[in-house]
Amino acid sequence: MSDSIVPVKEIEEKMDTDKMWVIMGPQHPFSHGLWTLKVQLDGEIVTDAEPIVGYLHRGWEKETESREYPKIIPMADRLCYCASMTYTHLYCMTVEKALGIDIPEKAKYIRMVADEVCRIQSHLMWLAAVGTDLGSYTVFLWSMREREFFLDLNVKLCGARMTTNYPRIGGVRNDTTELFDRDILRAVDRFEKALWDIIALIDDSSIFVSRMKGISFINRETAANIGLTGPAMRGCGVDFDIRRDDPYDNYDKVDFEVPVLKAGDSYSRYMIRIEEMFQSCEIIRQGVAKIKALGKNAPYRVKTPSKVPAGTAFARLEDPRGESLMYLVADGTDRPYRLKVRSPIFTNVSSARLQSVGVRIADVPAVLAQIDMCLGETDR
Repeated sequence: MSDSIVPVKEIEEKMDTDKMWVIMGPQHPFSHGLWTLKVQLDGEIVTDAEPIVGYLHRGWEKETESREYPKIIPMADRLCYCASMTYTHLYCMTVEKALGIDIPEKAKYIRMVADEVCRIQSHLMWLAAVGTDLGSYTVFLWSMREREFFLDLNVKLCGARMTTNYPRIGGVRNDTTELFDRDILRAVDRFEKALWDIIALIDDSSIFVSRMKGISFINRETAANIGLTGPAMRGCGVDFDIRRDDPYDNYDKVDFEVPVLKAGDSYSRYMIRIEEMFQSCEIIRQGVAKIKALGKNAPYRVKTPSKVPAGTAFARLEDPRGESLMYLVADGTDRPYRLKVRSPIFTNVSSARLQSVGVRIADVPAVLAQIDMCLGETDR
């Protein structure tokens, strides 16, 4: 009977197959936007991958050169509709540096609170997408339900749900409204309880956990070398957050923790965003208290000149997806000579090959969902 046993090596040689390239995207639901991932398969295992972006290029940076500085604010909203508040904040901060002005304290706190509301609703959009990627429509529904409360807060603050057009060069468009003041803390308190329900729904599912835990490892050194940024970077053990390490707009005046996990797998990158939502709730509470302490008579905006002195300015902030940067070259007119945007997703998507090689093709959506793709800011 032992003579009939065929050695494993001989079986592997007989089953050796040709490698095959499979195109995923740009219409594939895993992509969360218009981009393509070419994967090379050896059976079910990914042996190579190549991300392809550029389908959504709109010439954003070139268009800004023909518009006055205030008219670029609504354009910055549309870099990423999930993170519109942080991109307009970043743009205004860049122009303020070029002008050499300091905005009122109240405006800084309002921007900070608005950014954290934006971070929570952006992470909830990501969580809803992860739910569908891994086969749970309930996660999608629960996440989108909670997201609506924070979009409602945007409406109460500035009248718009997603493309908010709220920050201004020199501060913010308007003071916090009575409805916003009434509901912001109630929404945060309610959300923290609801988030635990979503966590239980995911972590109690062996399907969810097994498709994220222990796959797509990236160590700390590799994450730093390839330029990963944001939650994807902190899930690989890199302890860096611009809000804490290079603070802007009074983030140094509130207490919060930066979640960091060293496992470096897909589950760690998922958990980082979950914990960030809890930390955003703490920042909102402290920011709202600071705003109330300043009172309704405190200024929230300063008047700025229409023309920016010739020179350069650079600003960066912690976007929900990572480190966003803008570089402005001004020529002394009322329009920028050059405005360069550095998107966190443009660098993070370049890690698609590293994250995909070695996993099964069925796990590719679960792995790349942790990038939290947004093609508007990537292609511009």
